[in-house]
Amino acid sequence: MNVTNKVFLADVLLGLSAEPKKLSSKYFYDKKGDELFQRIMELDEYYLTKAEYEIFETHKDTILDIFKSGADEFRLMEFGAGDGYKTKVLLEHLIESKTTFEYKPIDISQNALDKLKSDLNGNIPKLNITAEQGDYFQVLKRLPKINHKKNVILFLGSNIGNFTLSEVESFLTAIREKVFKNDLLFLGLDLKKNPDKILKAYSDSEGVTRDFNLNLLNRINRELNANFNVEAFEHYATYNPVNGECISTLISTEQQEVIVDNQKFIFGKWEPIHTEISRKFSLKQIEKIAIKCGFVIEKNLMDKNKYFVDSIWKAI
Repeated sequence: MNVTNKVFLADVLLGLSAEPKKLSSKYFYDKKGDELFQRIMELDEYYLTKAEYEIFETHKDTILDIFKSGADEFRLMEFGAGDGYKTKVLLEHLIESKTTFEYKPIDISQNALDKLKSDLNGNIPKLNITAEQGDYFQVLKRLPKINHKKNVILFLGSNIGNFTLSEVESFLTAIREKVFKNDLLFLGLDLKKNPDKILKAYSDSEGVTRDFNLNLLNRINRELNANFNVEAFEHYATYNPVNGECISTLISTEQQEVIVDNQKFIFGKWEPIHTEISRKFSLKQIEKIAIKCGFVIEKNLMDKNKYFVDSIWKAI
């Protein structure tokens, strides 16, 4: 078993031993998971990608001006780059405006990074790109503190919403400790809105989000030689408008035993496995988090419906 699978196994065993049981959403993204998430982003109910894409299209000149302010060149790092669908709008604009920068996409999925590099090399051949595979927290620890070039860190798609509040603050504080004064953090955050609108985005009518969650069990079966009866689990999403947490769970529809690495786990009928948090924020909350983590908000950019915000923070 390679190192990556050993870490995967350790996390799965730890999560299934917890009460309540849980699995990390970062393991959604194998090749099949990447494909399913592409389908999710195309769904009518999933407004997040469309809203953020609109922000990039509408405000790309403003974004460019803020990125270039006070620096002749910069390093553009993106956590959770995925397929770069929205980022390409910005990258193409930067190249067209003859901006000097290097692009460093970072993602836990090597499959996603390989596809992104191939796509960008073919469509934006002048782009200076160096990709890195890894978990956000692991990569952050490896980032060198180099002060000869301005850093601009992208964390789009409301990926920060997959963390607990304590993880949000720890991660953003760790970023602040790695960058220098006046470096920028470009943070995509989903805003609180009509609860029905939010819930439909995570419980779509076509069942793609269900398949996306269930694929994690398929991955555990395939890579860790487990025996989950995937058909005996259902996907269930809930949203709490008070704390802004949209929670995804997989629920066992029957009493069953699951074996992972010769360890037995008992599931009661209707017992859940927590798989993901998708946190929603208010503008007031975002401002408080920025200040607490060592940043000041330079600009909040929103789509026309005010569903989503790309908040540009400056390190202070």
